[in-house]
Amino acid sequence: MSLSAPFRPIFRVPALRLAAALIALFGAHIATLVPYVSMLAVTRFGMSDHAFSVLLVVASFVGVAASVSFGIRADQRANRRRIALIVSGALTLGTALVTFFPIAPVFILAHALILPVSGAIFGQVFALARLAASTCPEAERPAVLSTLRALFALPWIIVLPIWSVVFRGDTPLTVIYPVCLAFAVLILGLTWAFWPRDGATAWSDAPSGLSFRASLREIAHPKVLVRVLALGTINGAVMLYMVVVGLVFAGIPYRGASDTALYAGIMAGLEVPFMLALPFMIGRIRQTWFIFIGTVLYAIHLAGIPILAESPAVWVLTISGAIGGAIVLTQPMAYLQDLMGDRPGAGASLMALQKLAGDGFSAASFALGTTLAVGYGLAAFIGAGLALTGATLLIVLDRRR
Repeated sequence: MSLSAPFRPIFRVPALRLAAALIALFGAHIATLVPYVSMLAVTRFGMSDHAFSVLLVVASFVGVAASVSFGIRADQRANRRRIALIVSGALTLGTALVTFFPIAPVFILAHALILPVSGAIFGQVFALARLAASTCPEAERPAVLSTLRALFALPWIIVLPIWSVVFRGDTPLTVIYPVCLAFAVLILGLTWAFWPRDGATAWSDAPSGLSFRASLREIAHPKVLVRVLALGTINGAVMLYMVVVGLVFAGIPYRGASDTALYAGIMAGLEVPFMLALPFMIGRIRQTWFIFIGTVLYAIHLAGIPILAESPAVWVLTISGAIGGAIVLTQPMAYLQDLMGDRPGAGASLMALQKLAGDGFSAASFALGTTLAVGYGLAAFIGAGLALTGATLLIVLDRRR
């Protein structure tokens, strides 16, 4: 397999080119907005820590409800273009409101209700990619999701250093909203112009025929939910890393914020090429074992941070974390899509449920670890242990598959 192989189907298939453009633009939007939301909420819009926590909880549930509802509706009616326009419209509306009306009530409305709905675009784009990839030779299909996920991560490497330079001066944080609005308008425009018309695609996309209640029952089936929860423990380790690394480094006098940014930057920078290299490995190792190997590598990285934080050896952990991260950020998506067979919308719904479970496991690990011990080491160990338990459970559940 040549180095250009992961990109071949994307270059060749128009719908995959669209998916690549949309996912890169959405990654740029998220990379610009997410790191600064908490700071804006507290310092610019005067929210208390408790009020912002409530906003995050509301936004999480709205986002999951939207992703599940839109995923089911897309499978029911095969009206994916219409749904893509709705969610990209929500992204544009939410960003525009704060751009033109930068006051606290509008900020809360946008971030609690409107922008969380737009998060469903992530699942819809991957659903489109899965369907479009079905027109490619079978050997090329596994490369599609991992390559697209790498394109989502790529803007983080580019955008964050730019903003770090911009904000060294007196530039107000609210400048991120007009920039995000530009990304959102591009996403909406590309979706309107190039998303395949419903019923006129090069692939088969027949309505599922299932009622909304039947689709919910299918998603809520124990054999499905237990796998989502198992993968949620792995996602929880990723979420916990983002919390723990900054707090651990902050407690060391010669580290602090600059080393935190450097560590996260190295991780993100290494993850992209490792994600692009995954197609060379996919198919040689059974999927559940592939996820297990990635989880082991990521658990070593997570548990190792509090142990090695004061040592130069901590930087070596970025290699283990990046290789593991490349696997656990891509392969669970493919696994969940495969789990729902020919219903890519429902597969997208499971991604949202996995993230919700991951947020829960991350919060529980942090709360338990910091309650039982001083510092953040125990929290990291609990998160790593839960992730390994989930990956092991996945192997046990699928031992006959």
